[in-house]
Amino acid sequence: MREYKSESKEIVLTTIIETPLGQMFAAASKKGIIMLCYFTPFNIEARIEILKNSLEVDIVPSECEYFDTLRTQLEEYFNKQRTTFELPMQLIGSSFQVQVWKELLKIPYGQTQTFSQVAERIDGLKSKKALESPCAQNMLNIIVPCHRVMKEENIHNVYAGGEEKKEFLLNLESK
Repeated sequence: MREYKSESKEIVLTTIIETPLGQMFAAASKKGIIMLCYFTPFNIEARIEILKNSLEVDIVPSECEYFDTLRTQLEEYFNKQRTTFELPMQLIGSSFQVQVWKELLKIPYGQTQTFSQVAERIDGLKSKKALESPCAQNMLNIIVPCHRVMKEENIHNVYAGGEEKKEFLLNLESK
């Protein structure tokens, strides 16, 4: 990763990545990928603010090795040559959100689970409804597979990427 000198803050690098689903906005810290989101200006601005406030960092557009690895693995994923992502990442959120996202990482490629199934694995979770917010606030779209979580009625949920993108990813993984 390129070294930047900052008087008081760490640096988070950002870039745009082209995918079959359109442009995605990626961010990386020294620890790994911290954001991969569908590019919509309001969404990205809000998520950048979360990063700035949570990590107390400066945001700098640039490239790094993490982005090269991410591009390669995304290309392999979209070409059905990869079913899991193997790259350093840092989950940014509350301890509950991180716990939920770690459970979602356990959902196998090509499979879906209901909110209830995921909720059963989380200690102390009182309501499956509590999972909707972490899914909507997922900072690592595709990598943390919120698209694999369904409501019990098999009606799609609050996937942050939108229903069309969720359908695309589920269809990609099911073939």
